[in-house]
Amino acid sequence: MAVHRLTVAFALLCGLAGVVATSSAEERGIVLASTTSTQESGLLDYLLPVVRDKIGIEVTVIARRSDEVLDGARRGEADVVLLHARPQEEKFVADGFATKRYDVMYNDFVLLGPKSDPAGVKGKDIATALKAIEAKGAPFVTRGDRSGTHAAELALWIVAGIDIASAKGAWYRESGQGMTAALDAARTANAYMLADRASWISYRDRGDLDVIVEGDKRLLNQYGVMLVNPEKFPDVKKDLGQTFINWLISPEGQAAIAGYKVDGQQVFFPNADKSRG
Repeated sequence: MAVHRLTVAFALLCGLAGVVATSSAEERGIVLASTTSTQESGLLDYLLPVVRDKIGIEVTVIARRSDEVLDGARRGEADVVLLHARPQEEKFVADGFATKRYDVMYNDFVLLGPKSDPAGVKGKDIATALKAIEAKGAPFVTRGDRSGTHAAELALWIVAGIDIASAKGAWYRESGQGMTAALDAARTANAYMLADRASWISYRDRGDLDVIVEGDKRLLNQYGVMLVNPEKFPDVKKDLGQTFINWLISPEGQAAIAGYKVDGQQVFFPNADKSRG
């Protein structure tokens, strides 16, 4: 009987320890809302185990397109937001849903297209390239999903002096899906498309697609990180969220970001220096 009681007591103690461990893990966890392109690049799969090891924070990721990320954050569904849609991010701060936005890293967008380059735009600047694509009605695939990449593309049509809502025709094809699906559509249609470089490097089934335009300063793709305002949402894990952000923009976090490579190529470049302090 005594042995049975000891066994039961030990089992109960183990169960209690398990509950305490689970509770502790939950208390040390945050929810990060980010874009599908960031997730699909593989960066978060690489980075978040480093976060856990270095600062003991478990990060659960919600990956959506940029407008959905911000809509969810406006409902208090995340503690931290990581995006590449600067105008929308700045509005998010101005509307009081975050108190500060920090630059964290950048890469760039590239204009992809068939190696045969039917519009004859390889090596041109992005505005000239888009004008030629529109003038020739060359197939172009757009994300068409209100993502950060889609917003950047729409802004570039404006830079090119084209009202794409009026100019689009059968040549302008809306994917309405994430980056990988849009890349698949562009490959299948032998079409031009705007993509972030990290997604392109990570994309395996390229077919006849190639980088046609790159290096234009207007193709910069800046990422920012924000803590959701705890004054609006008391359940936001303010201290853990800010600790995560502080690590991300610290020299150690920035070195970790720089260390992520795909096929030997660095795909994100840290630039949080001006955000510290």
